[in-house]
Amino acid sequence: MVLMALPVLAMAFVLCTNWWVIESTEDKVLSDFSLLNGRSVVLVLGTSNKLRDGSANPFFDNRIKAAAELYREGKVSHFILSGDNRSIYYNEPFEMKKALVLKGIPDSVITLDYAGLRTLDSIVRSKEIFGQDKIIIITQPFHSYRALFISQFYHIDAVALVAKEPISEAPFKVYIREYFARTKAVLDLYIFNTTPRHLGAKIPLSI
Repeated sequence: MVLMALPVLAMAFVLCTNWWVIESTEDKVLSDFSLLNGRSVVLVLGTSNKLRDGSANPFFDNRIKAAAELYREGKVSHFILSGDNRSIYYNEPFEMKKALVLKGIPDSVITLDYAGLRTLDSIVRSKEIFGQDKIIIITQPFHSYRALFISQFYHIDAVALVAKEPISEAPFKVYIREYFARTKAVLDLYIFNTTPRHLGAKIPLSI
């Protein structure tokens, strides 16, 4: 009986943790620029600029579009571009920077975080390395809840400006993966005390 109950308990735990993550953060998921006053630093969370077939990744493109529009609206003064830099052939922060510069964003207002290997790493490093405890996070809505949940745990005053989610191109597996990633975030924060893989010396931002 105990073995039969385990799958049910596991699914219940996944459902409850997802409800907790979303319910506790949904009021900070924003799409209106006018609600972003009083925050000058944006953390753009990384993803690959290309899909596996070599075509443009709409998740990446929409994050860059939202970031550039936010700057042009005069709402922010600096960007932290945080993502994976696993090899010389895969560099999320550098690709984000190239895309923003092509949209007219000055190089001088961009800081690259090459150690944003996971969402948790990017969020924590924005505070511990770059000294920011009040930020705007740019990512898609489905991802924003987890990013904000981690921010709350680390006492970072964050809101998310959501980039558009792809309509036809969005793979179903992305959302399934995020569903379980929220549960993992709860375990990382409250059970395993997971910390960023890389910290190091503080890097003050020139704002």
